Amino acid sequence: MSQRTEQPARKPAGPKQATVVCGVALAVLVAGCTGSDGTEPGAASHSAVPVKKGGNLVIGAEAEPDCADWISVCSGSIWGTYMMKTQTIPKVFDVRRKGPDWVAKASEMMAEEPAVAPGRQQKITYKLHPDAVWSDGKPITSADLKYTALQIRDGKDIFDKTGYDKIASVSTPDAKTAVVTLKEPYAGWRTLFSGDYGVLPEHLLGGKDRHKIMKDGYRFSGGPWKIQSWKRGSSVTLVPNDRYWGRKPTLDKVTFQFTADTAAAFQAFKSGQLDALYPTPQIDVMEQLEGMSGTNKLVDPDTGNLEALWLNNDEFPFDSLPVRKAVAYAVDRAAIVKKLYGSLGVEKPSQSFVTPMVGQYGGSDFSKYTRDLKAVDQEMKGAGWRKDKDGLWAKDGRTAAFTLVSLAGNKRRELTEQILQTQLKQAGFRAAIKNTSAAELFGKRAPSGDFQMGLWTLIDTFPNPALSNTFSEVSIPTEENGQSGLNFIRSKVDGLDPLLRDVDRELDEKRRASASLKADKVIAENVPSIPVGTVPNILLWNKRVGGRISLNPSEGPWWNLEEWGVAK
Repeated sequence: MSQRTEQPARKPAGPKQATVVCGVALAVLVAGCTGSDGTEPGAASHSAVPVKKGGNLVIGAEAEPDCADWISVCSGSIWGTYMMKTQTIPKVFDVRRKGPDWVAKASEMMAEEPAVAPGRQQKITYKLHPDAVWSDGKPITSADLKYTALQIRDGKDIFDKTGYDKIASVSTPDAKTAVVTLKEPYAGWRTLFSGDYGVLPEHLLGGKDRHKIMKDGYRFSGGPWKIQSWKRGSSVTLVPNDRYWGRKPTLDKVTFQFTADTAAAFQAFKSGQLDALYPTPQIDVMEQLEGMSGTNKLVDPDTGNLEALWLNNDEFPFDSLPVRKAVAYAVDRAAIVKKLYGSLGVEKPSQSFVTPMVGQYGGSDFSKYTRDLKAVDQEMKGAGWRKDKDGLWAKDGRTAAFTLVSLAGNKRRELTEQILQTQLKQAGFRAAIKNTSAAELFGKRAPSGDFQMGLWTLIDTFPNPALSNTFSEVSIPTEENGQSGLNFIRSKVDGLDPLLRDVDRELDEKRRASASLKADKVIAENVPSIPVGTVPNILLWNKRVGGRISLNPSEGPWWNLEEWGVAK
C-alpha cells in the first residue's frame, strides 16, 4: 500500500521543483545536496543554518490522529505518520528525489539493497544492517520483518493489505536475513516494510495485544526519536532515541501542538508560540505572510496530494452513474482550483486520480468533464429525473439532495464547499454541509461508508501507482476482509479490477504504465469520484529554527527532524 488520507491522475511527469521564499533574516537557499547515487534529500533544501546543541521547538499540527497503531484501520490520518511514525518506525526504503523523479532508496536499517529473484513466485531477500537496534538495545532482526508481515497479512482491523496479501511465506535463515516469497509477481514490492508500515519489534509485540500497546503512543523506537508523551487533545512530544545508530537529533525535545483551527494556528505562529507550521493552503496564506520579518516559506506545487470529491457509490444518489456524470458536469473544477491555488502555481484541475509524484502512470481522461449545464440536463433527464418546483432534480418521490462532509475548522475547505454548494444548486442539486473531525471521518465514517459526498485529500506516501488501493473491489472495507482497504467510496466498476491487477503485477514498466492508463480511462468513464486538484505543500518556519529544511512529498516536512535545531 502507499496511500493515506490527509491530515493523503493522469499527467505526464514533469520537472519537480519547489519554490523557496526566504525571510530577510535568514541565510541563502541552495539546491539539495546530491548523494553519490544521484538522489537528493528533498524537493529543495534550506542551506544548513548553524544550530545550537539542545533546545526545544514547538510545531503546529492541524490534525490529531485517532491512533498510533500504524497498521490498524484507525491510523488513516497522515498527521500521525508525519509526527510519530516517520520519527520512530524503521523501514526498508526511504523516498528520495533523483532528477525529476522520486525513487526508493535503501534506508539506514539495511546493509544493502534487497535482492529480488523474479519468477512465478517472486522472492525478495532482505539484509539488515548489523548496527540497527531498537531503543531498548535489542537488535532489529529478521524476526521483526516476519512478525510485521504476518500481522498485516493475517490480522483483522488492518488498514490495507495490498502487497502483504501476496506473501506466501517469510523465512529467517539468520538474525539479519529475511526472505519473503510472494505467491505471484508484485511490481510494488518496494512498498513492503516501507511507506506506511515499516517494521515493528517482534520481541516487544509478539504474542501480545499490539493494538493495545501502540494505539495511544508507544515507548519503543527504531528511529532517531522516541514518543515521550501523547496528551489527547493537546500535543505529542518527541525526545531523542539515544540508541539510534544513525544521525542523532540536535534538539532535546520537539512538541507538536494540535491546532485544528486555521486562524488560531496562524495567530500562534505570528506571535511566536509556534515555531513552524505545515498548513493546508489557504487563499490568503501567502498574502498574510508577506512582509513578516523572519518568516521562511517553502512551497511545492508538485506533490503526492490529490484532493477530490469522493462519491459513495453505494449511497443515493451516487449509486447512479448518470447522477455521478451529471455532478461531474455541474462542478467548475477549473474555477475552484484557480481560486484556491492560483497564487501557489496550481491553476489547472487534476484530470486523473494519479498524483504528480507518480505522474508517468496517469493521463487526462477527466478533462472531458467541464462545467456544462446542458450536459447535466441530458444525463439527468436521460435517467428519468425531472426538476421540481424548487428547481431540484426529483425522481420516484426523492430529490437529488445529499450531505457533503469534510474536516471541521478548515477555512479553505469551507470556502470550497460554499462554491460547490452554489454550483450544484444552479445545476439542480442540493448539498448540505456537515463537517467533522479527522478522527471521526477517517477513523470511522469513511471506512464504514457512512457518507454520501466527501471532500478530502488522498496522499501518495510512496512512488508507486496505487489506483487499486482506492478503486479495486477487494479494497472495500468489509467484515469479511477485517475492514481493510481504502476503497471508502465502494467503487465497483466493471472491467476495472483486471486492469488494476495488471498494474500491481506487471514488472515491465512500459506495460505497467500502459495498464495504468487503461485503468484511468475506465475510471473516468464511470466517474466513481471526481478529482479536483493537486494540493501544494507549504512549510513555514520562524527565525528560531535552523538546520537543513526541505519538503519530501512522501515522508512529509519532518522527514529529517533530527537535523532541525535552534538557530545560533
